[in-house]
Amino acid sequence: MDSILKKASREVILALLFWLPEARKIRLERWLRGRDETRRLERADVAVVSFGKSGRTWLRVMISRYYQLTFSIPERVLLGFDNYHRRNPEIPKIFFTHDNYIKDYTGEFDSKAPFYPKKVVLLVRNPKDIAVSQYFQWQHRMRPAKKKLNKYPAHGTEVPAFEFVMDKHVGLPGIIDFLNLWAREADHVSDLLVIRYEDMRTDPEEALRQVMEFANGVPADAEAVSEAVEFASLENMRKLEEKNVFWLAGGRMKPGKKGNPDSYKVRRAKVGGYKDYFTDDESTQIDELVAAELSPTYGYESPTEPDRAAHG
Repeated sequence: MDSILKKASREVILALLFWLPEARKIRLERWLRGRDETRRLERADVAVVSFGKSGRTWLRVMISRYYQLTFSIPERVLLGFDNYHRRNPEIPKIFFTHDNYIKDYTGEFDSKAPFYPKKVVLLVRNPKDIAVSQYFQWQHRMRPAKKKLNKYPAHGTEVPAFEFVMDKHVGLPGIIDFLNLWAREADHVSDLLVIRYEDMRTDPEEALRQVMEFANGVPADAEAVSEAVEFASLENMRKLEEKNVFWLAGGRMKPGKKGNPDSYKVRRAKVGGYKDYFTDDESTQIDELVAAELSPTYGYESPTEPDRAAHG
């Protein structure tokens, strides 16, 4: 309800200022979104930060199911900031963010200062796979207004996958900048847990156990962790999406177009699947860009650094 009211408030303000030039309206909307996110971050007990298409929905469903099992919350209610906390104060307020707009409000473009005093789960994924997933998100799920707001190619245009992935705003360069800034700022965050999507795929129970113990400050319930992982399996997530089980979460868990697997929120979940969409030469260019620019902190282009990759 809180997010619905905030969205309605933004839309009213923007409607009243219809006469502004398009560029100013976009700056204003980003500022308003940043203000709302900053206020929510200030109230949160835990922030889960990720670039879009890094596995956040999967993690959110696992966390939701864990609390459903341990606090008897209805299955159809997906975790959304403080809705679980209002049902039971023992459940922390968890703020999920792609960290798109806070800087537009605070002016902190080169730091993560608003996150410094917080418990932060940083969910990361190989930027090559993120970029391809973003391409399909843009093609099949993204609203036209959101494309304009975040500098994606205009709605209805045709853009080859390689051109999209190499775009400085929405492709690999922007994803790498996001991950590199978080790598530089990690030591300033008071309590940081880094979870790699690839490690979640390899051992989801261990990843969820770490997240739940980090968020709650107590040992995780092993049985609830196991059941939550099973509930959030790829096959079951697709079934939940097809049946619109989490209809209360709006369009977050609905296919863009039934029958088109590329339009589903839960698409392939494949590690290293980016190569399926490019020629050998294009794949080589992608690999070289990431190897040259991405921080080694995350272990994607060099051997993993155990401490930083497991717990910042």
